Order: sequence, then C-alpha cells, then structure tokens
Amino acid sequence: MTLDPKKFADWEIALDAEKNMPDIYEIGRRLGLEDKELLPYGHSMGKIDADAVMRRLAHKPDGKYVDVTAITPTPLGEGKSTTTIGLVQGLGKRGKKAVAAIRQPSGGPTMGTKGSAAGGGRSQCIPLTQYSLGFTGDINAVTNAHNLAMVALSARMQHERNYDDETLVRLSGQPRLNIDPTRIQMGWVMDFCCQSLRHIIMGMGGRSDGYMMQSHFDISVSSEVMAILAVAKNLADFRERMGRIVVAYNREGKPVTTADLRVDGAMTAWMLEALKPNLIQTLEGQPVLVHAGPFANIALGQSSVIADLIGLKLSEYLVTESGFGADIGYEKFWNLKCHYSGLTPDAAVIVATIRALKSHGGAPAPVPGRPLPEEYRTENVGFVEKGCCNLLHHIETVKKSGVSPVVCLNAFTGDSKDEIAAVRKICEAAGARVALSSHWEHGGDGAVELADAVIEACREKTDFRPLYDWSQPLEKRIELIAKEVYGADGVDYTAESRTKLAQLQSRDDVSSLGVCMAKTHLSLSDNPSQKGVPTGWRLKIRDILLFGGAGLVVPVTGTISLMPGTGSSPAYRNIDVNVHTGQVTGIF
Repeated sequence: MTLDPKKFADWEIALDAEKNMPDIYEIGRRLGLEDKELLPYGHSMGKIDADAVMRRLAHKPDGKYVDVTAITPTPLGEGKSTTTIGLVQGLGKRGKKAVAAIRQPSGGPTMGTKGSAAGGGRSQCIPLTQYSLGFTGDINAVTNAHNLAMVALSARMQHERNYDDETLVRLSGQPRLNIDPTRIQMGWVMDFCCQSLRHIIMGMGGRSDGYMMQSHFDISVSSEVMAILAVAKNLADFRERMGRIVVAYNREGKPVTTADLRVDGAMTAWMLEALKPNLIQTLEGQPVLVHAGPFANIALGQSSVIADLIGLKLSEYLVTESGFGADIGYEKFWNLKCHYSGLTPDAAVIVATIRALKSHGGAPAPVPGRPLPEEYRTENVGFVEKGCCNLLHHIETVKKSGVSPVVCLNAFTGDSKDEIAAVRKICEAAGARVALSSHWEHGGDGAVELADAVIEACREKTDFRPLYDWSQPLEKRIELIAKEVYGADGVDYTAESRTKLAQLQSRDDVSSLGVCMAKTHLSLSDNPSQKGVPTGWRLKIRDILLFGGAGLVVPVTGTISLMPGTGSSPAYRNIDVNVHTGQVTGIF
C-alpha cells in the first residue's frame, strides 16, 4: 500500500512507490510487447517500436476505446489525469487489461501554477521526476525541429536581401523565394511560460547579424510540429506533413513552406526518436503510454494517434484523455483526432468535482496559491445544484457525438453526502450514468464503481457521428462549433480574420483542413470570467492561423495567447534537489 495522500505530498508518494516498482521490461511484457519491441531508457522508462507492433498485431481486433474529458474546470484543475490513471487502476481491479494513453507534460505548467500531469494521490504514473522534467526528450525535439525552420527562414531572408539573383543561385543552388517580411507565419518556441517573449524584435545589429523584423515566441506544445506528432499515423505520414508547414508567404501571396526552404528533411531527422511512443506505469503497475503533448485551449489537446492505434491492439480497454472541458478537448477528439485515426470511441467519461460545480453555481472563483474561500469548505447544496447546468451542457455535447457519457464525480474529502446526492439525481435525470470515485485517496480500489460504469457503457452500441462534414465551408464549421458546443448565438470576425478566412476557403485542399479552435478553457464562452452556461453572447474571432502540415485551421478567439504567462506564485519555487540523495523534491 502506498503512502496516505492525506498526509503526504504527491511527490513523496511517487518516490516511495518507485522504490519497488517493476522494471520497464516487466511493464512491457504486461502490455504484451516482445522484448525487442521495447527500447529502454534506463530502468523505468522506455520507447516502443510502434511499426513493429502494428505489423505483428495488424489483424488483432481493437479493445474498447474510452476518452476522459471534464466539465469546465476551475484554475485549480479537476483531476482529469488523476481520473484517467484511477480508471485504468479500477479496471485492473476488475480483471481487465487496461492501458492509459496520456500526453507528456509541458515545462510551462510544471514550473507554473498547474503542476505536472502525472495524476495525484494514489492514482499517479511514475517515475514522476523523469516524466515531469524532460522525459525522453520529445518536447526538446519538437522545440529544435520548429526552431530549425525559423533558422532556415531568417537566414534565407538575410541572404535574399544581401545577394543578387545570380549570386543567390550560385551560393545556395536555389532561386529567390521572395519572402514577404510582413507575412511571416511562424515564430520561435520554448517550453516555458514567458509573457515577455510574446513580442520581440530580432536581427538587431549589422547586415551580418540577420534580418531585422518583428517576431515572437510561443510555447513549444503549441507548435505545429507537436500537432503533427499527435496526428501522424506513421513515419511516412509524418515526413510528408513536415514538408507542408507554411512558414511565410511570398510577395505574390503564395505560401512558403518548409519544403521550399529545404529544411523539412532535417526537421524530421530531429523528430525520429520522438515518433516512438513512451512507456511508463501507474502506481499499481499498469502500462501507461505517453506520447505528444499539445495543450487543448491553444492546440489539439490530444495524445498521439500512434499511441492509441498500438494501445488498442495491446489492451482490452484503452483509456485516453482530452484536455480541459468537453467543449475544448472532447470536441477536438470527436471532430479531429477520430477523423485522423479512423477510430470510434465506445464511451466518454466526464470528470466533475463539487468544487467546480460550486464555482459554476456562484461561489467565488478559487485562485491558485490562495486558501479556498469559505463556500468551498462548507456544505452548500444550492451552489452545487445551480452549477450542474455546466455539467449538463457537457453531457449533451458528448451525447451529440453519439457516445454514452459516464459522469465521474471525483471525490474530495470535504464533499458532503447531500452535495453528492444532488449531483447523482440531476445527472441520472438527464440520462447519464454517474459514478463516485475516490481514486485519489484509495487508488484502484476507489475507482471500481467508475470502472463498472465504464464497462457497462462500453457494452452499448454507439452511433458516433461528427458534428460537421469537412466538405462544408470553414465558416459553417466554425459556426456549428460555436453554437452547438459552446452555446453562442453566432460568430463575429475582425476584418483581418475575415480576410484570412476567405483566403483559406479558396484553397483547393480546404476540405482536408480541420477546425482547431483556440479558446479559453475557463468558460464555455470566450470570456474566462463567465461561469455556468453563458447566454446571449457571440464568439469573437480575432485571428486565424494555418497549420498546413497538420491539416488544421486555427481560429483564435477572445484574448487567448499561444504563449502563456508565469504568475506570481509559480511551482518552481517549491522544487529543489536533495544534495545527499540526488532526489528532486516538490513536484506536484
């Protein structure tokens, strides 16, 4: 039995469990891998030769496919990763071969206010330190591959300025690309949250110091390279997509791609090892696949298609997770990830907490780093009942996809019986299964009710159907998401975004482009302060980005930024290293 989570921090529980965890070869065998298909990274982590697995198991039927999503969360998070791990542990208690497929945590939230994405309490994945701090280097590879494209672009712009056509061709073997410096689409990336780098000037100095222009940094997990890692099915698919990344436009308005810069091959070389999914384990020894890590509010919000494809061949139940609420993560799972993979889910879990329901019911918003207001520390059934409007909205979103929803009420020690009973009554009246789960406190033993509900839901026949047809105009697809998923009355565009939308709609390949919304995760609307189910509002789109390689059009709504900021009480203040043992402490 692991340490009591009411007495010990997550990192202490993880370190204690790691003393006796099985080595990675044992976890690989539990997953069903042959030893030659596992590429160990030390004793407790490994990568998987996905191509070899798919060749060996191509004709094996898939297991059940379960997605974990949530209601609109508070800034504290509602335990979606914890629930994903807990459900896998609970299924294990029921004798099922279950596997988790999750995203790699970004250094931004790990060092910021959100912390790692390893789960918590007795429902975590381990080894915590390695998983949280760089892991097997995948995000570093994404960062290097992305920034290499910017190196190629900025160098090319400098050389085209400095040389005439004849000299340029003689030196580079390539004619002038005629890049428009006012239409650069890419910036630089780094895997931290740094608001000071949202707007920069680069190339300051002399002519030998580069091309002077405005630029910016985004967080690495928002990079199109990360999106391609999430959606590609194999190396050939990945390689082809890498050449379609649009880095800029030329002076005639035509796209300049990574293939035009002849950098796509080198970018793929940086990503070769990152294409292999990673393997670790739960505290109770079940396999956990970790691959890709795009945020859901500013990117795709899914772990990789590759991990899901092999996980379904190797398990009875594959439990994956989509970022934030069902309006963001599940919508992208439903209409994007499943489109790319061709997979159909058997059930969806919607994680809810009494805390979040109170927030949507009128209680003061909790603030990370500060004590919870009194309303969260005492019983208030009225707040809970009123806040269930948000939960019911997400239940209806999942139902629109034709999938059976299971509400997981993630139990906190201060929740009252009457508050829990109120949630059960409201959800069951809406036709959704409800399971109380205490996996944070009790691990798999606390998640058997949830596991039973999921097993039962997976026995139902699904009628999975996308929200829109990709042949519909982009404007129509955006409107459907805004109205049917968010509850908006309509969509408003800035002049710039309207122009970009028209240009994208005129592309010959527009029907191959999915819509990946960038929107706040703290509200169904584009205003993070609006809780519950806002009414009488219109979605505001201020920009539209093109991810040509990933095949995504990204409408940017409200004030959302692709480079988050670091707050006044970041997590890195609590992280240190024990100089006697070398152990990292303070990660949560």
